[in-house]
Amino acid sequence: MSKNGTSSWSMVVFTDLDGTLLNSRTYRFDEAGEALDALHARGIPVVLVSSKTRAEIEPIRSQLRNDHPFIVENGGAVFIPAKYFSFPLPATGVSGPYRVVEFGMPYPLLRKALKEIERDVGLSLTGYGDLSADDIASRTGLSSKEAALAKQREYDEPFFIEGTHRATPGLAAAIERRGLNWTTGDRCHHLMGSQDKGRAVRRLIEYYRQAAADHHHGLTTVAVGNSLNDLPMLAAVDKPILVRQTDGSYAAGVDLPGLIHAPAPGPVGWNQAILSLLR
Repeated sequence: MSKNGTSSWSMVVFTDLDGTLLNSRTYRFDEAGEALDALHARGIPVVLVSSKTRAEIEPIRSQLRNDHPFIVENGGAVFIPAKYFSFPLPATGVSGPYRVVEFGMPYPLLRKALKEIERDVGLSLTGYGDLSADDIASRTGLSSKEAALAKQREYDEPFFIEGTHRATPGLAAAIERRGLNWTTGDRCHHLMGSQDKGRAVRRLIEYYRQAAADHHHGLTTVAVGNSLNDLPMLAAVDKPILVRQTDGSYAAGVDLPGLIHAPAPGPVGWNQAILSLLR
């Protein structure tokens, strides 16, 4: 058994951060405190799944008292604390205190591709790599310190389309010609390799299911998101939950069998939906 007590893993919750577990304006999770405490008391892992970098997620994990695996940069990699699972993990690397499963393309290659795409399509595309931490802070509402952590990217390049801010068919075609993927998050677009949140979540579910089977019980998987970017993650689990956008609407294009619609935005909706599920 791992130090985290795998015998109690009958459920695991995967969650997006910005606009979901974190308030989209304050970036705090206080309003989800009751549900977080209930999950912690039951020994149910909460796995953070975000477009954020490892450097951004680690402080959030500390604030949450979370010692579970986490998924960075839209599925670019899964970071698993060493000895978290009681069985060996094949095809994983090591980075500090973690075993790592990488799915993403190295960041320097994404930066090079973004500049090529910009020339091809005649749009002005501004990536995080083009901006200072203060510039990112002013565009996103992050603090300068948080924005500096957001620049420490490994597998995903957030970018803005200047002027219209709208994607075009030509942009999509130029990205796809290079064998790359892209998605739209709460504040910007993201250029990336072949990863998505769902692919990383499915790999981690395999490990949790093996741990559950080793202790002769089943596993229920839950995911909470708020945008189209979360669709692959929501599609990978037994119980997908969609929280409202800040304007009260639900993200367009997120339609799955059994989709649970949380009654409120962000951490308030997160809290209500998880407590309802636990009841």
